[in-house]
Amino acid sequence: MCRVYASTTPDRYECVTRSVRLQGCVTSVRLENEFWDILEELAAEQDLSAGQFISQLYTEVIEERGEVGNLASLLRVACAIYLNNKASAATGGFAEPLLPKAAVAG
Repeated sequence: MCRVYASTTPDRYECVTRSVRLQGCVTSVRLENEFWDILEELAAEQDLSAGQFISQLYTEVIEERGEVGNLASLLRVACAIYLNNKASAATGGFAEPLLPKAAVAG
């Protein structure tokens, strides 16, 4: 079973640091390439760039909870939620978008 994962090419789990602007401040986020790819896909479905999506998610979490804590962990969990929703939708289940279209347009 683990052979499927063990044979993964190293570039998929190589970490890459990117700069993002959050509430006017530039910060760095370090994630594996696989997560950056998922974030790009997720953001594109919302008609956003990955940076715009991250900024909007960050702002919404601040508004709801007052702090983000570990941004990289939040982004990894967002990717997992996105993939779970996508799999659920593919099997006829109900999948709710991570960010509603109204929030994106507003």
